[in-house]
Amino acid sequence: MQQQAVEHLDVLTETGLKTGVSRPRGDVHRDGDYHRAVHVWVFAERTQELLLQRRASCKDSWPDLWDISSAGHISAGDSSLITARRELEEELGVILPKDAFELIFIFLQHSVINDGKYINNEFNDVYLVTTLDPIPLEAFALQESEVSAVKYISYEEYKRLLAKEDSDYVPYDVNGQYGQLFDVIEKRYKENTVARSLTLQKQISRYAPVSLSAELSELSDLDQEALGFVVKAASVMDEIFLLQSWYSNPALRDWLKEHGDTSELNKLKWSYYQINKSPWSSLDEDEAFLTTADSAIRLFSNATKTVRDWKGVEYRAAFPQLKPAGGNFYPPDMDKMEFDLWKDSLEKDEQKEATGFFSVIKRHSEFILDSHQSDNKSSSHDLYITPYSEEYQSLLAKAADLLHKAGDITNSPSLKRLLHSKADAFLSNNYYDSDIAWLELDSKLDVTIGPYETYEDKLFGYKATFEAYIGIRDDEATDQLKLFGDNLQLLEQNLPMDSAYKSKDVNAAPIRVIQLLYNAGDVKGPQTLAFNLPNDERIVKDRGSSMVMLKNVSEAKFKHILLPIAAACVAEEQQEHVDFESFFTHTICHECCHGIGPHTITLPNGEKSTVRLELQEFYSALEEAKADIVGLWALRFLISQDLLSESLLKSMYVSFLAGCVRSVRFGLEEAHGKGQALQFNWLHEKGAFVWSSEGTISVDFTKIEGAVESLSREILTIQAKGDKEAAGLLLQKYCLLTEPLKVALKKLENIQVPVDVTPTFPIASKILQ
Repeated sequence: MQQQAVEHLDVLTETGLKTGVSRPRGDVHRDGDYHRAVHVWVFAERTQELLLQRRASCKDSWPDLWDISSAGHISAGDSSLITARRELEEELGVILPKDAFELIFIFLQHSVINDGKYINNEFNDVYLVTTLDPIPLEAFALQESEVSAVKYISYEEYKRLLAKEDSDYVPYDVNGQYGQLFDVIEKRYKENTVARSLTLQKQISRYAPVSLSAELSELSDLDQEALGFVVKAASVMDEIFLLQSWYSNPALRDWLKEHGDTSELNKLKWSYYQINKSPWSSLDEDEAFLTTADSAIRLFSNATKTVRDWKGVEYRAAFPQLKPAGGNFYPPDMDKMEFDLWKDSLEKDEQKEATGFFSVIKRHSEFILDSHQSDNKSSSHDLYITPYSEEYQSLLAKAADLLHKAGDITNSPSLKRLLHSKADAFLSNNYYDSDIAWLELDSKLDVTIGPYETYEDKLFGYKATFEAYIGIRDDEATDQLKLFGDNLQLLEQNLPMDSAYKSKDVNAAPIRVIQLLYNAGDVKGPQTLAFNLPNDERIVKDRGSSMVMLKNVSEAKFKHILLPIAAACVAEEQQEHVDFESFFTHTICHECCHGIGPHTITLPNGEKSTVRLELQEFYSALEEAKADIVGLWALRFLISQDLLSESLLKSMYVSFLAGCVRSVRFGLEEAHGKGQALQFNWLHEKGAFVWSSEGTISVDFTKIEGAVESLSREILTIQAKGDKEAAGLLLQKYCLLTEPLKVALKKLENIQVPVDVTPTFPIASKILQ
């Protein structure tokens, strides 16, 4: 008879991190080693019942007692979600896709049973599977060695039985951590719809609706025709971005849209979803404003063995309440340690692809589970790389076809080249040529489309999201801006940092000002005023970057947000200094300053690297703060060189102060908000921003220059050294909602100044209809 292999478990630290050691299961329980397991609860929404299993009489712990729907250890080298799916299939014969499983909390269980011979120090990943109706009992196929029976019981009744420690049930402390299971269900299904509607109304009212348009008569007839195809291609970026946020996000969007007119509450859910493009609220540090109970209902007809007159399992497409740091770029149960171990095992060129902008990371074990193949993976690692061109193949093919059509029509040579090369890049996954074509674009119709920003990857900041910005170039405003591009090298040479770190050849970032007529993809929540692209360091090094300013977005924000903020928070005698010209000029300067300062750096050990790779998750916030504060320093420098008017001097500092308060309202989870809190608190600490007893803030013009310069030096030096520790400490110390900021934010909430704008695009809407 073949001996069964002994199950090994990964040994963890007391905080749940892997030690790199694995031991036989019996030894782990004998010695009380920390390890990990999964709990899967199946909940029927219509009857409000939980599914329980009766443990087999041969089990080494709690034999014959009623327990969790399904549970099991995570074997050494296995992952949480795969184990949860596998346990449900092995123990109960229920096969469900990954979008049925919602991780609701992690529970640390300490117990000692069997006269001290069985010590359980177990981290349990607790999953909830929400079905519409109970699964018929005859549909289950029970694993006899594990389970002797199953039954449904009302969750309230089950909670009562646990509270009185009924001897037929495996004990859980319902007043302790495990009470979260019942809290989650209760909160979802006993909610007050009036209160919820009011909360959503309040959240939506933080965005001022604005209609953004542009003068199409300035385009040639052929470009007007091409525009139709470009806007349609841009709308495909929305589809891809939804998928990049979370795998059940497209189903959630379709469901909310379909049910948006069935009640006032559903209408509000759909409105707020459209602003955030996910169930997580951008302005509330990504707190969920929806739950899986609001999500799409999906039918999986072959989840169990067939039962007469039963169509199969209908379940809610799940999403976690905590926004996953890795979006949908990595497996949801992958941690940094697993990624790093795998990455280090790869060849150099594969490592580049793993940490590159244009790929997702997946699991072999998930592929095997989904395709019902036998597990014969050749690699010792579970992770593998899939390029975007493969992952989003059908959507990218559709967008590429539309861009080729537009490229065939336009009579602008540089636009024609951009559209064709970007279409090719969508299919080849090589964006180099199309990014060069974007840098060289010289056309009245301005198009930015493709994978660019990495803010959504909060795990590493490696992966780029798809976005699109379509606009008409404002030639007059563009001509006024040449000054900044022409003086970039002069600014680099005078930066407040050690000369050893300065670059000898800064490529001036050309600036294009546009009137935006459509955006799509990763344009959720607060609207961007400008962007500086590409982010690919190879291109920045070879050719520099280019900037696009969205003038009509800037004007909308200045009018609806900045003026009311200044009226409420800036000292009365300084309010006259807040003007659109200095607000817009600093925005331009911010974008230019992304192009100067350290990018490619030499580490103390002589190795070449980039600031992005070294600072990892701190990179985005610090880079935004750098562009801001160095932008302010640069304006002062250009005034001292008589290149800008002296009249900007006071207005740029006071407008910046109002802008600080504006950006902190985006929340301290978001890179720009983090960067602004850092700057505000530094300048306040140095006495450059003065908080008065009336609760207003003013600029001390005698101290502001020195304070701006000292913070610029601090950030530039951290970047130049690639000093991740110093970056973390700086953000930890200054990224706080200090008293002046709290008072300012409270004031703005009381008078209901919008936090941002939510645009509608009449021209694009007409095309897309």
